[in-house]
Amino acid sequence: MSVLLTRPPEAAKTVPVTPPVHFQSHIQGLRAIAVLLVVVYHFWPGRLSGGYIGVDIFFVISGFLITGQLARELRSTGRIALPGFWAKRARRLLPASIVVLIFSTLATLFLLPLSGMLASLREILASTFYVENWALAAGSVDYLGSSDESLVQHYWSLSLEEQFYILWPLLLLAGTWLGAKFFARRRWAFLIALVVAVSVLSLATSVLYTATNPSEAYFSTFTRIWEFGVGAVLALLPALRPRGAVLTNVIGYAGLAAVLGAGYFFDRETPFPGYMALIPVLGTAAIIVSGRQERWFDIGSVLSGRPQRFVGDISYSLYLWHWPLIVIAPYIPGWGLGTINRIALFLACFVLGWLTKKFVEDPARSWTYLTRRRPRVTYGWAIGAMALTALLVAGTFAIQNPRYQTAASELQHITETPPDCFGAAASAGCENPELESSVIPSAGFGNADKPGHTECFVQLNDSTVNPCQFGSTDDAAPRVALVGDSHAYQYLEAMIDLAEQNGWALTTYLKGACPWTTAQVGGPSAAFTDSCAAFQRNLAAELAAQTPYDAIFTAALAATPIVAGDEMQAAVDGFAEAWATQAQGAPVVTIVDNPDLDDDPNKCLRLNAASECTVPRDDVLASEDPVALAAASAEDVTLLDFSDTFCSAEECFAVIGGANVYRDQDHLTVTFAGTMAPFIGDAIKSALAR
Repeated sequence: MSVLLTRPPEAAKTVPVTPPVHFQSHIQGLRAIAVLLVVVYHFWPGRLSGGYIGVDIFFVISGFLITGQLARELRSTGRIALPGFWAKRARRLLPASIVVLIFSTLATLFLLPLSGMLASLREILASTFYVENWALAAGSVDYLGSSDESLVQHYWSLSLEEQFYILWPLLLLAGTWLGAKFFARRRWAFLIALVVAVSVLSLATSVLYTATNPSEAYFSTFTRIWEFGVGAVLALLPALRPRGAVLTNVIGYAGLAAVLGAGYFFDRETPFPGYMALIPVLGTAAIIVSGRQERWFDIGSVLSGRPQRFVGDISYSLYLWHWPLIVIAPYIPGWGLGTINRIALFLACFVLGWLTKKFVEDPARSWTYLTRRRPRVTYGWAIGAMALTALLVAGTFAIQNPRYQTAASELQHITETPPDCFGAAASAGCENPELESSVIPSAGFGNADKPGHTECFVQLNDSTVNPCQFGSTDDAAPRVALVGDSHAYQYLEAMIDLAEQNGWALTTYLKGACPWTTAQVGGPSAAFTDSCAAFQRNLAAELAAQTPYDAIFTAALAATPIVAGDEMQAAVDGFAEAWATQAQGAPVVTIVDNPDLDDDPNKCLRLNAASECTVPRDDVLASEDPVALAAASAEDVTLLDFSDTFCSAEECFAVIGGANVYRDQDHLTVTFAGTMAPFIGDAIKSALAR
């Protein structure tokens, strides 16, 4: 084995970016499919629940192209110019990556809530040095279900690819050397066997880890390398390509169906990567080997159109930009989250992707200052760019950390020892002048002041009833249940405190956007509607199997969509029927929904005084709340109404009694919900006494 360490041939003064000799245009179309799956999934997860498989397509493509490039070099020279290869990869990938990382650091400094500063900077640093996948694995992050997304969470796949670029040439060199030393004329067969063996071992590891440690399995290099290996086998065995137009198209279109089917039917409950990843991976492999383009309907021709190739060309920059824009958008003052805003943001990703491709990616790849010099010059430039990003991260930390620590300490102190008239207590005629200029938690922490115990909160298309137990474990303790959607979940910490203070045994049944009702709930997709209906059936069976609770507390979003001709009447009847038939005689305590704002008031609070962040009462408080209407005629149901706490006769407030009310546009902060706990507790105590 020998590794070329000498200076590569001199390049021309200008090096235009042109397709390589072995360029296959249909792979650009495949890249377009991959990036669109991911981007659409992130913009509209309910519409394309399996779009995350787009990264698996990229892995197979990378394995095919990179192995093909290295194998051609091995065949012609018997060696791999590792310094030149790694330098070329750095020029190709690092410039656009660094640009987006610098943007993300500045966004962390100027736009994002203060509460996310530490996590964001930590992950930007990990992404700078291409270890983001391991940082997420170590943190047990659920990529498909996390509600605390960072700006650069999507860099996990880029980190994994970079690790592949470092390790894979070494593996091929080792295989070539061992093959030449021990197998002589069959050294190429040994190399292929080694690639297959490594891939099979990785797949087995992926299946095992997906079953036992799914978070680590999703991000680990060892559980993903087999996907690159599948592409590598295609490059090493060109005989695998089909012959004949009919067979080529059958295989190609079958692969396309597998990829698109996985993107549509997979969801966060699919055991992934594991054995299920075989479907999109083998589908991608089938498309790669079916590049025939003789007729317009050949699979290769379909994927090689100009629009497809354009999206494929900008796919790297598009992937880099789309996620930070999604995360940042909710925090931009004046920017809403409606359909028009999402579409505008979606299109902006393409514009930024094209601009970055044209003015960053292409110039960096053809910059003669780097291409005409030894690889170490590229390495020096790369290290400098990464060091600059790290320094910017350090500077942001130095600026923000004092503010972060002050706000965190203030929140902790006031949570442990709340002052008089804090939060909802102010509505009872209580006044505390010291709170007039306070906003606790601060606007920078309001978004993060949310309930914990996320494992108790069923999300997206999951229909599993997941009860959680809190409070007393005494068999004689009063048994209280908390049931409902995210507007019930927002009271979780308050209910846990009440249970611990009063000796209750608390059980929770919570699913996002799926309230306790017998009505058919609509939602972002048919899959969600089905999952909510299944959850409702499972919940009814679970409650029927339990000894009746002594009291049940429930809440629901007033604007929950109901699939019915008369939505309001169906909603009212659904709540009333659920309470009457599933509570088994337990008294029910429910609550009028809090205001549903058009935008997160924390955006306003970060720039203005609380008095300037009010909204008209009639615009945000439901004129008819189906929970209230159902409670009016139901037996043994107590209705709590805090409408006059949230609002005066004309306007609703973002801060009440010094407490920041909202963590987003319609959910309460844990801090404010905690100030409502005494009133909720009194109602539950009265119900228990009946």
